[in-house]
Amino acid sequence: MVVLSKIYTKTGDAGETALGNGARVAKHALRVSAYGTVDETNATLGMARLHATGEMDAALQRIQNDLFDLGADLCRPDMARDHEAGYTPLRILDTQVERLEAEIDAMNARLTPLRSFILPGGSALAAHLHLCRTVSRRAERLTVELATMEEINTAAVKYLNRLSDWFFVAARIANDDGKADVLWVPGLTR
Repeated sequence: MVVLSKIYTKTGDAGETALGNGARVAKHALRVSAYGTVDETNATLGMARLHATGEMDAALQRIQNDLFDLGADLCRPDMARDHEAGYTPLRILDTQVERLEAEIDAMNARLTPLRSFILPGGSALAAHLHLCRTVSRRAERLTVELATMEEINTAAVKYLNRLSDWFFVAARIANDDGKADVLWVPGLTR
């Protein structure tokens, strides 16, 4: 259980932060940027939820919880030493990826195939979900870059890849099952 009785600690005043294993690294370290962008994705998702109701809101809430799991996963390096932690460190599981895939498939079954790219927008929820999509893509790029230098849970990378797809399809659902999608017209303003 987490207990936060004091919010500021002053331990980061010199530009360093602690990872989940206690190691101290620069606040600009790639790992910190990766899990920080996952946190940013979660914050944009909180904004999207202001416009969501019913099952969509419930799904977004599940994803917000997953994003905290993902941040916990990414902030703890050296997976080979997980057994030394004294507890089982939290890692994203393939079952979480599979849940996203099943939800994408279910939502996509309601939609007609696209014949054009779409522009981010339409309803307020769709616009926010497109923002979530782009921020999660940035988190994915940073995590993939990190994986070229350090060991990363492969399920974490897969989760981020599916998540941006999930947000794309959910944005179409939020646009009246795609009927209110804003279509790109190539060269429209030439």
